Amino acid sequence: MVNLVEIVSLALVDAINPCALAVMTIVLMNLLLEDKVKKTKVLKGGLAFTFAVFILYLIYGMLLTFIFKPATGGEFAAIVFKVFGGFAILLGVFNVKDFFYYRPGGFATEMPLFMRPKMKAWVKKIRTPKGAFVIGLVVTLFLLPCTIGPYVIASARLSILSTSTVVWWLLVYNLIFIIPMIGVTLAIFLGVTTVEKVGGWKEKNIKYLHLVEGTILTVLGILMVTGILA
Repeated sequence: MVNLVEIVSLALVDAINPCALAVMTIVLMNLLLEDKVKKTKVLKGGLAFTFAVFILYLIYGMLLTFIFKPATGGEFAAIVFKVFGGFAILLGVFNVKDFFYYRPGGFATEMPLFMRPKMKAWVKKIRTPKGAFVIGLVVTLFLLPCTIGPYVIASARLSILSTSTVVWWLLVYNLIFIIPMIGVTLAIFLGVTTVEKVGGWKEKNIKYLHLVEGTILTVLGILMVTGILA
């Protein structure tokens, strides 16, 4: 039985991942450089980028649940769920490690360093909301190494459900995932903050983001392995 707390927790972990926020700030900064006066471009660009990520992640989720479905049926289902619980614990440990010993591009927690130059080069070409949408689709591939972990666990859990039910759960998951992106876009558009402040806050608190993410994943993994969340 899929647990609401489990899926929402995984979505929240994904939502606070610093990778997506870092890319979002670069996108918005480029749009502001194009026109500092007309912030409507920032609003449209930020929402277009967010919508693109939402669509592609929804597709990824459907593919993952389809892949996992054969393994989550029958007597092996409980074993598979415990394995993914162990995976959650492992991801949690990697994230907690980043709190105490942080290095950019941490294994399984952030975008690898070798991917960043190409990603930044593409993102810096954005000049319009349409471009933000296209780049949103492209850079989602670069975000996978640091965001896919919780999504894989959630998809494995959802794979026991019917297709129509899976879609609803994935919609909930991905709406939670994009909340920070929408929040940043609206905050900058309304003048509550600036792109520079958002980027600075992310850099200043990145270790704490990893700590929160790691703690949630570790606790969730333990609950899955022990069968409390079954």
